[in-house]
Amino acid sequence: MQMNLTNIGYTYPGAAQPVLSGITLALAPGWCGIVGDNGCGKTTLARVVCGQLAPSEGTLTHGLVCAMCEQDANVAPARLAEFACDYAADAVRLRARLGVQDDWPWRFDELSGGQRKRLQVAVALWERPDLLVMDEPTNHVDAPTRRAIMGALAEFRGIGLLISHDRELLDGLCRRCLFMGPRGAVMRPGTWSEGAAQEERERAEASHARDVARTEAARIRREAERRRQRAEQSASRRSLRGVDPRDHDTREKIGRAVVTGKDGIAGRSRAVAAARLERAERAAEATFVERRYDGSVWMDVRPSARKVLFRAAEGELPLDGGAVSAAGASAGDESAGDVQEDGAASGEAGPVLRMPALTIGNTEHVALVGANGSGKTTLVRHVMERLDPDVPCCYVPQEPTEAERRGALARLGELLPDERGFVLGIVARLNSDPARLLEGGEPSPGELRKLMLALGMLDKPALIVMDEPTNHLDLHSTQALQELLAGFPGALLLVSHDAALLDAATSTRWEVERAGEGDAVLHVR
Repeated sequence: MQMNLTNIGYTYPGAAQPVLSGITLALAPGWCGIVGDNGCGKTTLARVVCGQLAPSEGTLTHGLVCAMCEQDANVAPARLAEFACDYAADAVRLRARLGVQDDWPWRFDELSGGQRKRLQVAVALWERPDLLVMDEPTNHVDAPTRRAIMGALAEFRGIGLLISHDRELLDGLCRRCLFMGPRGAVMRPGTWSEGAAQEERERAEASHARDVARTEAARIRREAERRRQRAEQSASRRSLRGVDPRDHDTREKIGRAVVTGKDGIAGRSRAVAAARLERAERAAEATFVERRYDGSVWMDVRPSARKVLFRAAEGELPLDGGAVSAAGASAGDESAGDVQEDGAASGEAGPVLRMPALTIGNTEHVALVGANGSGKTTLVRHVMERLDPDVPCCYVPQEPTEAERRGALARLGELLPDERGFVLGIVARLNSDPARLLEGGEPSPGELRKLMLALGMLDKPALIVMDEPTNHLDLHSTQALQELLAGFPGALLLVSHDAALLDAATSTRWEVERAGEGDAVLHVR
């Protein structure tokens, strides 16, 4: 079983340029990652492979049964009802493997995003296609759901295409990856990490070759100019103009130089230099180096003079929006209007997050982890509400509101030139082209998060708080963000399911665990 693609190209109707061009590859059983920057054509290629789009040019193997699990968790699988009614061994095993309850298919609209994704994956695997495309299967899901999905996908024995920015998932499943970029698609053996390292080595080699070619072209250009000047001086010396007609010796020497061909030698030398220059310039132009907007970020930020930026005593935090118990009030918080004297919220008690005493030091990088719905975002809001107003903080929420989007764009437009340059420089180093924002283009969800972080950096924050920042980011952007956050000299509170990001950028871990009856417990590791 194999899927062959030959010179595949695709151009969307009305588009001036193709999104896919000249893609030739063979897909064999096993998982193959498809990676690349946002907008490079990953999903378009997957739709062509699955037959949802007809290629504008090229050919591909027909006759295979193909299925695609969409990125959008709100899309119910077409054969959901059939799956719900199937109690054969394979269907029962898949439900158990992915933790799918029997009633989930009948109340799809009521399920959480993670539950819907588990159900989507279960139906896709139950269909037993020859070729299966998974488009961002772990986006917005928690660690238990990711583990369940990875385990189920590992058992698939057909041709698998995995579009993902989840480095852990790519490295765990894929033994080859298709890297897509401006120059087309390159298949590299090994995990994503191995392929990315090879890609970076090739990029560094190409950059070095280009620099060498440019240096050689500049040297030849200088040499050609030096020879031109010498030739002009020589021609001036050999000119009879200004020589006294009675100075027979000088006129004879000049005539002898012309007869012996010294002028011709100089001319041929210039021609040879011009040919060498042309070859060197062609070599420099032919060396392609993919443009990257990442790089190190210079941050004019120092840790706060305060050793502790946030402090909370041991207590309970209501998860239903109720009042915080007295023990959970922030140190120094004189407002007790939302705290009950007996330490409990008035009325019927709801689920709570039980917390130990918490602090965030001025250089401490904290990871906040836990299952979806366990109370992480509620805790982040609690930290933000109790933070002293004198502590400058940059907060990037998981899903910015429309008002926050408009506010970020409006502030960008009001900045002074130097400030705007600083902000757009950070956006560029997070692997986005700032020209889109300068031209007034609508930012993508990932670009908006980068802009909000860059605007926050302009305020020299003592604390950065980010809630699931890698959602909607491609792999290169995630790596650039990881480097920025790891190098931030102040304090950081980071909510994420990206293990590699957390390992690189944080040193303290706050872990939320379920405790039954809807309650949760926070542990500090």
